[in-house]
Amino acid sequence: MPDGTPAHGTPRYADGTPARGVPQARGGHPEQREPGEGWGEPSGRGGGGYGAPAGPGAAIPRQRQAPPGGPRQEYLAAFDEEVDAFSPRTPASDPYASVTEWSAGATGLANDTEDDADDAPPTGEPVQAKGGKGRTFTGIAALAVTTVLAVVVAGQVTGGRDDDTVRSQSATDQSRDARDGASRADGRPTPSTSPSVAPLTYAQKMDQKYALSPTLDGSGKFDAIAGIDKAPGTGQKYTYRVDVEQGLDLDGELFAQAVQETLNDDRSWAHNGARTFERIYSGKPDFVITLASPGTTADWCAKSGLDTTEDNVSCDSAATERVMINAYRWAQGAKTYGDQIHAYRQMLINHEVGHRLGYSHVTCDKDGDLAPVMQQQTKFLDHDGIRCRANPWPYPGS
Repeated sequence: MPDGTPAHGTPRYADGTPARGVPQARGGHPEQREPGEGWGEPSGRGGGGYGAPAGPGAAIPRQRQAPPGGPRQEYLAAFDEEVDAFSPRTPASDPYASVTEWSAGATGLANDTEDDADDAPPTGEPVQAKGGKGRTFTGIAALAVTTVLAVVVAGQVTGGRDDDTVRSQSATDQSRDARDGASRADGRPTPSTSPSVAPLTYAQKMDQKYALSPTLDGSGKFDAIAGIDKAPGTGQKYTYRVDVEQGLDLDGELFAQAVQETLNDDRSWAHNGARTFERIYSGKPDFVITLASPGTTADWCAKSGLDTTEDNVSCDSAATERVMINAYRWAQGAKTYGDQIHAYRQMLINHEVGHRLGYSHVTCDKDGDLAPVMQQQTKFLDHDGIRCRANPWPYPGS
């Protein structure tokens, strides 16, 4: 048969023209129909679907009525016709055979139970497929399309929900901000941070006692308090350095300030401009006022033959450069002064520096008088039936 001639048994139109799209015997490849039959529904055809010839003796399936508006009947009949375009295929050559068998056994998509008459003539209606291959693949394709559509729709729904959630949250935040703004606009004060605590003044710090053990024995190492406090007066100048033992939980800067202010007070040894005191940080001072633990104080006082352990007191270690201030007494005071810790600290400084200036111990001679600053007021105020009053200054009446 020459190329382009329709095969035997090919459907034709009324004028004898072969139906459009019908595969021909030896020209080109057999046509393969798209799933959906041209109007979007699965074809459901079995053997011979997608252009595969059914082989000799295959029955012509029954035809179905085309949906309204669908392709013309002759066109459908031509596509449903089982055409021997090439030589018959064997089952082994069918690439979809295994898929058809799995589908028929597992899913029931290829259930060939119809009793179709062999060699039934065309009726002008779309044929009804027999066999499982076409229906299986059509079902798989439809399932794939349905899955894709489901994913797309789900994504759109999820996106819509997310957008709605964002809009809802945004609207809620805006509403809350509006309410908060309205509340503040009503004249109600907005919350504010707690006011910062003002630092203590020098006098307030000097009025406080500090915890320190009476048996503390420190490292014996000292740190000099940095800085210089110039001598304020014009009298005889004495230079001194302030050392604080390492490891004491005390304010060394406060101690240095107390020494400078106490010694240069007119009630102290600077009375009437006779002396003036200057704190230095480096160089050779006239003496070193040292704040040390009870144990270290005892060690340095012992170098000058003095025993401070009995009453846990301070001393001027005259054989050395150090005027020793017992840190326990500085922190806790003495019973003789009670809660007057500020005044007691002034007395400690004036008393021990008085020794460095050459003054010795004295006592009050009349009942009710102020105790001299060189009286051992840490140990006692009363003596020999005479009651003395606590006094931190060499010249208290100034």
